This record gives sequence, structure tokens and C-alpha cells, in this order.
Amino acid sequence: MSDAARVAAAYGHCEAVTRAQAANFFYGIRLLPRERRRAMSAVYAFARRVDDIGDGTLAREDKLVRLDEQAQALRALAPASAETPAGAAAAPAGGAHDAADPVMVALADASRRFALPADALVELVEGVRMDVHGVAYQSFDELLVYCRRVAGGIGRLCLAVFGLRDAGAASDAELAERLADELGVALQLTNILRDLREDAQAGRVYVPAEDLRRFGVIADDGKPLAAIVAALDGERHADALPALMRFEAARAREWFDRGIALAEMLDRRSAACVLAMAGIYRRLLARIDAHPEEAMRRRMSLPAHEKAWVAARGMLGVGA
Repeated sequence: MSDAARVAAAYGHCEAVTRAQAANFFYGIRLLPRERRRAMSAVYAFARRVDDIGDGTLAREDKLVRLDEQAQALRALAPASAETPAGAAAAPAGGAHDAADPVMVALADASRRFALPADALVELVEGVRMDVHGVAYQSFDELLVYCRRVAGGIGRLCLAVFGLRDAGAASDAELAERLADELGVALQLTNILRDLREDAQAGRVYVPAEDLRRFGVIADDGKPLAAIVAALDGERHADALPALMRFEAARAREWFDRGIALAEMLDRRSAACVLAMAGIYRRLLARIDAHPEEAMRRRMSLPAHEKAWVAARGMLGVGA
């Protein structure tokens, strides 16, 4: 198989993963031109792989080994440059990725075409490593570190694929990167509310302990996981949890309000992608905010026809 055919097949694999598993992102990604759409699929396929390691059934030590393997594969993608992380061996120019791994083949090609920020890919792995270690969050500032790793980094990767409509001053690039980060945080805060029950069943609590105390879900010496499970099951403090969820939803809206300004800095197709993805998540957030008791019972989502409608509005530039 020629190199071109191998790369095309790798992208085809990543696009199939995206179609099958990117329940919300796919509606935005499909609005992009082919080359950008393929690059976004490569980013998604890698993110999906890393996330699946964290959510899988392997023992913790085995998960950490798998994450180390992904981090090593990323180092093989990085060109020999000043951006190579301290202490890491520089890979040969063009990368030394596993030619049998379609995700890394596609990601390597996308990295060359769009100068994907290697640190953002590494941060994603480190964010999932926090999940595996069972990190708990006492404050929102602590949670923000996690959100910026697993979602803010994805925002910056997306920005690299989109590019700015008008390549201008360095300050414009810095602003766009900050907005992409804030939009990623908004999406992750929405995920935390959507997955509250599933995460608790898996032994994870992302809601900061300071917020759980503020709304009376736990006392000063309370255990967050046990309190969340009891509240979700209606055993204790079930009436306090909806108020807490509305508080967290209001916080997420503030991050959406700031981050959505990114669309104004992009070309029409990239802006449509951002408006579609952010619009779907924002409508989901509004639904959780309006019906927190339902979100406590099950994982809420939007029907496919509503997602398609939001994507169509994004293509028309509506939704900012």
C-alpha cells in the first residue's frame, strides 16, 4: 500500500469512529471542508481512545500503562524542535509513529498539515490520568485544571484546524486560544452535569466539595461520593441536589457566553462547526437546568432531529 493510500485508509478509520461515537461533535464536524473534517476526526479518534482507556474495565495499573503508551506515541509524532517536552527524546523529523496504527497515522498527517499543538494532546492524556488516579476536587479552581486538560486542550486543537479568518497580531491568536479554552471548559462542565449519575456509579465525583457543602449535600466532614449517591437515590439531601445543579449550570453558561465569541474570529464553515457543537451542548445544558430532577435519574440528550436543526442554524450563522 502506498503512503497516500495508507493515510487515506487511516482517515477513513477515524471518520468511521467519529460517525459511530461522536454523538454531539459529529453534527459540527460534518460541516467542515474535507481536509479539516478529516483532521478533526483524527483528533476525535485519539481522544476517544484515551477516554476509553480511562473508562474501561482494566485494573488501574494497566490503564496507566496504556496511557503511558499513548503519551509515548505522541512523542513519536512531535518533530525535532524546541517544542519537544523537556526530558523527552526528540523523534526523527516527520515522526516515528506506528505505521500499523490508523489513529496515529491520521493524527501524524493532521499534525503536519495543521501544526496541532502537541502540548494539548499530552494534556488530554494527563487529564484522563487524573481520572484513573481518582483525583477529587475541593474547589472549582482545582476542577478547572482537569477541565482545561481534557476539554480546553481539545478546544485549542480544534482552533489549530480551523485557523483564524484574519491572521493578524499575536494578540488575536492569544485571544482565540483563550476563547477556545473557555468553550472547551463550558462543554466539559455540561458533560459533568449530564453524567452525574454515571460518574457516581463509576466512583467519580467532579462537582467541587466546596459547592456540595454550600448547598448542604455534604457536611464539613462528609464524603462527596457517598453523599452524591445517596442524593441521586433519594435517600438523603435529594432536594438540595437540583439547586446545586442549577448553580453549576449557571456557571457553565458564563463560560459559554465568553467562549462563543470564538465563532466571530473564524471563517464561515469553521464558525458553523463551532456554533453547531456549542449550540447542541448549550441546549442540553438548558434542558438540564430546567429539569434537574430528570437529569438526576438518567443521562439526558437531545434527539437527532434537534441536533440536525441546531447544525443547520449554525451553517446559517445563527446561534452566537
